[in-house]
Amino acid sequence: MRGFLQPSIRPSASDIQTAFRAYARGRRTKLAKLAQTTLVKADQWARGDAISSDIAVALENALKTLKAKKK
Repeated sequence: MRGFLQPSIRPSASDIQTAFRAYARGRRTKLAKLAQTTLVKADQWARGDAISSDIAVALENALKTLKAKKK
């Protein structure tokens, strides 16, 4: 019985990852290209899955530049 004595482990997403998930697929694709990665890896990052740190940093920077352009 998995989780009988302990709660199941769930990945937690940061505010930046949650904001990425709120964008439409086309916008997420453009951000993934800006970070030089695929949409699949970008979506995995947004869910809180484990990916390499350089991809995570690149996606965070891409989102920060997008938010800077909006202001």
